[in-house]
Amino acid sequence: MTKLYQEVSLNCDFPEYNLKKGEVGTLVDIVPHPTGGEEGYVLEIFDSEGESIDVVIPNPAYKVQL
Repeated sequence: MTKLYQEVSLNCDFPEYNLKKGEVGTLVDIVPHPTGGEEGYVLEIFDSEGESIDVVIPNPAYKVQL
């Protein structure tokens, strides 16, 4: 089950955000699809020191490890 504020790991590169596979983030919002399709995610990505790098909305076609 997907839970808000759980840690996630990117399982592919996100070149549009300059993020690499394996970077760690936190799930900060779950966005329902308006017509019942796959839900979307809002992620906050952090660097190795715990500083926020970016808040991103990945394409639902990409998967993150929840």
